[in-house]
Amino acid sequence: MDPYQDNQARQETLSRLFWKRFRKNKLALLGGVIVLVLFVVAVFAPWISPYDPGQIEIQRVLEEPTGKHLFGTDSLGRDVLSRMIWGSRISLLVGFVAVGIAALIGVFLGSLAGYYGRWTDNLIMRFVDIMLCFPTFFLILAVIAFLEPSIWNIMIVIGVTGWMGVARLVRAEFLSLKERDYAMAEKALGAKDFRIIFRHILPNALAPVLVSATLGVAGAILTESALSFLGIGVQPPTPSWGNILTAGKDNIEIAWWLSLYPGLAILITVLGYNLLGEGIRDSIDPRLK
Repeated sequence: MDPYQDNQARQETLSRLFWKRFRKNKLALLGGVIVLVLFVVAVFAPWISPYDPGQIEIQRVLEEPTGKHLFGTDSLGRDVLSRMIWGSRISLLVGFVAVGIAALIGVFLGSLAGYYGRWTDNLIMRFVDIMLCFPTFFLILAVIAFLEPSIWNIMIVIGVTGWMGVARLVRAEFLSLKERDYAMAEKALGAKDFRIIFRHILPNALAPVLVSATLGVAGAILTESALSFLGIGVQPPTPSWGNILTAGKDNIEIAWWLSLYPGLAILITVLGYNLLGEGIRDSIDPRLK
């Protein structure tokens, strides 16, 4: 059989085994359900939100949860549930865009390092080591201090400071995969390096990247919430779970709901992505359990 066709048949078999293992993992399925629900809430926020998140009702300032306002109101009389629903969009956007940026940078540099080796590998890996020496959160704080606090700046900064783990994973996969029969056969046939890297080796190296990206979304959401909580993330009146928590801190003694509900939202979201990521990892390689 042709080495490339043999590799394709092997990948189809592995895919079937993956879904079989994944369906048996109840915690992974729970994580998948949580992520799916959050995605639906974010996408359909304009239709399921009971109020305009910016609607101010002075007569309902810091009103406790009632039938009309299920999660209560904030210090400006805005409905907390509506602001949390719209805030899920920010979390989803930050998570996916930031991790997408990190994955693109990491995959590209990791592919070059693993495929070419020698001085290319040494140069890229030493740069990775230098980046890993800096505490990521404090590096983000330092960069944000010089930039205007905005959602786009936050996504870019989180992305360009979070690619190192992906690069190391991809490099490790390439060091093994470039010696496989199908890669050696393509090289012997005179295929260009670009085709071998991105057509034949990279698709087989993306499994650990998928796990890392899933877990990375949770980390990006936590980072954005922390930055917004500190007042240098998403700026009011744009709702995010972090700046709702800030309002809760200012009124912690009289408005417990402003801290409880966004805190639970962050907890459940991060838990969902972590369960999903762990489930994907165990389904790809059950020996890691």
